[in-house]
Amino acid sequence: MSNVKPKLIRLHRSKRYRMIAGVFGGLAEYMGWSPALFRWLFVLSIPLTATVTLFGGILFYLIAWMVMPEATEQSYIYQ
Repeated sequence: MSNVKPKLIRLHRSKRYRMIAGVFGGLAEYMGWSPALFRWLFVLSIPLTATVTLFGGILFYLIAWMVMPEATEQSYIYQ
């Protein structure tokens, strides 16, 4: 059995690593990182900068949700 990992060709919202809209999952797949890393960085950054990061992060997430297209099978390459 081969160990083939799919990778996003372009930035899309993930279908595999989705918790809400797949924004962090899509970023992680595109960069080859763990989706949990993006989520933890977001959560851990909130107390560091108080309300600026919370509202800025939520605003970023909502804008990315609206702007990023959803991934299809053609969005992936298999390495």
